[in-house]
Amino acid sequence: MHYIYCPQCGLKLTNKTAGDDGNVPFCVQCNRYWFDSFSSCIIVLVANQYNEIALLRQLYMSDKYTSFVSGYITPGENAEETAVREVKEELGLDIERLEYAGSYWFNSKDILMHGFIGFTTKKDFHLSSEVNSAEWVPALIAPKTMFPDRPGNAMHPIYRKYLKMVSLSE
Repeated sequence: MHYIYCPQCGLKLTNKTAGDDGNVPFCVQCNRYWFDSFSSCIIVLVANQYNEIALLRQLYMSDKYTSFVSGYITPGENAEETAVREVKEELGLDIERLEYAGSYWFNSKDILMHGFIGFTTKKDFHLSSEVNSAEWVPALIAPKTMFPDRPGNAMHPIYRKYLKMVSLSE
């Protein structure tokens, strides 16, 4: 989000140089810079001991493609806590080991995505109301239904990291 008016007092902001950041919206009344802001979320590839990946169908996202667990980071939470919470909420699974898989910019929605690979023991899913269905899929065939590999899609880079991590080949 690019600020035009001060969120505190409502005064129209002016540009003021902020060191190496260049011109930044500034409120002369509050004496405060308002740097651009954006949302942060997590995306988690959930895998079990049989090299299967949990793929979710969420019809509000797509009726054609599957996805990984994802969700917004809430104030007071770090990315790791969010990843564990979202997997528990959406699939009813407990993460036993969580590996960071990088950060990814999702340009179409101005979101910074923190990617993870979460390892768990294979169990039945207990789905939240926002997940229409989920299934365990052998890792090597998972891309057949995943959102296509294109810029802004964090699923495939995370998937490729997982394959390297567990020594599987595409």
